[in-house]
Amino acid sequence: MLIGTFSRRVGLSVDTLRYYEKIGLMPQVDRTHSGRRRYSSDHVAWVDFLNVLKSTGMGVNDMARYVDLRSKGISSINERREMLVQHRKKVTARRRELEESEVLLKEKIDHFQSVMNGDVDGVDLTCATGEKR
Repeated sequence: MLIGTFSRRVGLSVDTLRYYEKIGLMPQVDRTHSGRRRYSSDHVAWVDFLNVLKSTGMGVNDMARYVDLRSKGISSINERREMLVQHRKKVTARRRELEESEVLLKEKIDHFQSVMNGDVDGVDLTCATGEKR
């Protein structure tokens, strides 16, 4: 598939795809006889994986490191696995932080609704946990 179709399929702009290719995040992209990029289903799967890494907070430098390790083949599988294990730990910790923040937001929303309903005076902003927020 050509770059426009590929861009729509993977949800990245053409400029981002070209940037990924320039910095080495994309595997070799074949070209037509006229020089246009031709992407395969393997490229789709790879960019889908990069999108997961990106959406979970992995930076471009770490993605580039992963790509470098990947280029070494099976000999780097332990390093790649460990890299993903460590990243997953960060994702899990971040998810816990977000869950705690969501609880606080719910408490604030509920408190404000109580004030709007006239159930409380709005002065005491104590959360259900007993902490002042």
